[in-house]
Amino acid sequence: MANTSGTGLFALNTAHSDALSEVLAERWWAVGLRGLLAIIFGLLCLLTPGIAVGALVLLFAVYMLVDGVFAIISGIRAARSGERWGLLILEGVVDLAAGALAVIWPAITLVALVWIVAIWAIVSGALMLAAAFALNPDYGRWLLALGGIASFVFGILLIIEPLIGAVVLTLWIGAYALVFGVLLLVLSFQLQSKREALLSQKPPAAKKA
Repeated sequence: MANTSGTGLFALNTAHSDALSEVLAERWWAVGLRGLLAIIFGLLCLLTPGIAVGALVLLFAVYMLVDGVFAIISGIRAARSGERWGLLILEGVVDLAAGALAVIWPAITLVALVWIVAIWAIVSGALMLAAAFALNPDYGRWLLALGGIASFVFGILLIIEPLIGAVVLTLWIGAYALVFGVLLLVLSFQLQSKREALLSQKPPAAKKA
């Protein structure tokens, strides 16, 4: 009886993971847009490392606000059903909060900006990593997990070296955003591929629905 129960629990968890993965696959375009946005932001930072702190704050804030919206879109459908993809929505809320704080804080110092970015990177990385383990491995679990790890490690590095200069900070943010964006973009293509495969297996009536 114990074996049956264990098998049933495993089957339930697998079905739950499959359902959540299909939900995210339907929002593959939002994941892809987040990746493109991160790549563009990263390139801007790498190509203009000497920008003033004020310009860097504005650039970071715009990136956070837009990325937060797309993160929320990625998880909102599942969250309506009470599923765990609410973690993605929470990540979006963290993005929005970080962006808003950077905008409304008058005359923000470089050190303060470093701490805002560090805390955001650690929290959002942890949330993304947690969400990754609810994703079916075939849908790109490890790509999402790597994105979370990259964000978490980036935040730790900033805490270790909070007194870095503006140029170094800009280069670090740019390099991180570029890696993060590429991971999300590859993940979106994998999600799209899985979605197309699922649609091809469904009967015509189900596709129209």
